[in-house]
Amino acid sequence: MTAPAFRPATAADVPALVDLVNSAYRGDSGRQGWTTESDILGGQRTDPDWVAEVLARPETVVLVAERDGELLACCELQRRGPAAYFGMFSVRPTLQGGGIGRAVLAEAERHAAEVWGCADMEMTVISIREDLIAWYERRGYHRTGVLSPFPYGDERFGIPLRPDLRFETLAKPLPRP
Repeated sequence: MTAPAFRPATAADVPALVDLVNSAYRGDSGRQGWTTESDILGGQRTDPDWVAEVLARPETVVLVAERDGELLACCELQRRGPAAYFGMFSVRPTLQGGGIGRAVLAEAERHAAEVWGCADMEMTVISIREDLIAWYERRGYHRTGVLSPFPYGDERFGIPLRPDLRFETLAKPLPRP
């Protein structure tokens, strides 16, 4: 199988990105992969307005991974001074566990370090997602102990199915180019 090609997303990608992100995290389609949040959050993960807003932000790029014209995965990168923020990471559920996620993360780290000159990569993960946090730790990320509240009451990010959700910041120093 050939490696995916990477490119920045455009406004024309919004519908496909919304479908990909929601399928990776919610409902029955999300259960096909291991990154599902279906047991802790209902509703949507994102919507077209939010994705379009992300694409329009300065200092932000949404990278997409494609193979033969098919959207396989995506991630959002925001330049925040000396660090880059990694988010909206989604891999088509039927392809999870096949190395595409590792390739996307590596490309995001390369972009942050080589294109933007960032020294670190940061992200937030729902703190009870121990399997996902462990996956990032195997790739050099560490828990910072910095916790932030989950946006209860804002259904744009899902409908919480439990009362103990919060985010934890993970970080990793990036190699200097």
